[in-house]
Amino acid sequence: MAVPTDLRYTPTHEWVRVEGDTATIGITDHAQAELGDIVYLELPEPGRVLAREEVFGTVESVKAVSDLYAPVSGEVVEANTAAADATETVNQDPYGAGWLIRVRLADPTEFEALLDAASYEKIVEEAAH
Repeated sequence: MAVPTDLRYTPTHEWVRVEGDTATIGITDHAQAELGDIVYLELPEPGRVLAREEVFGTVESVKAVSDLYAPVSGEVVEANTAAADATETVNQDPYGAGWLIRVRLADPTEFEALLDAASYEKIVEEAAH
């Protein structure tokens, strides 16, 4: 399971990368592996304003449908329509081409409050036992 150390994470298996005032958000390698083959993504339209921990979409796999939770507050500036059109991208490259949305941060301190890689790995390990 890949857990890049330059990202922040949520207990609900979303990851966040911040560049300037923009957060790129996706699901973790662990999440895509647990879901199995992803067959459908429902993502928000640009312009939608999200509150932290609000459901912003769904990911559907051959096994389950799961809600996607906003790790940070802000306005959606881009949704990855390429990943929605080729959902296998999320399974193959969850931290790269398989990103889901980009959000203009409303409160940059929310990013700092997210889990670092070691804390996220610990949550995944504990859930496995």
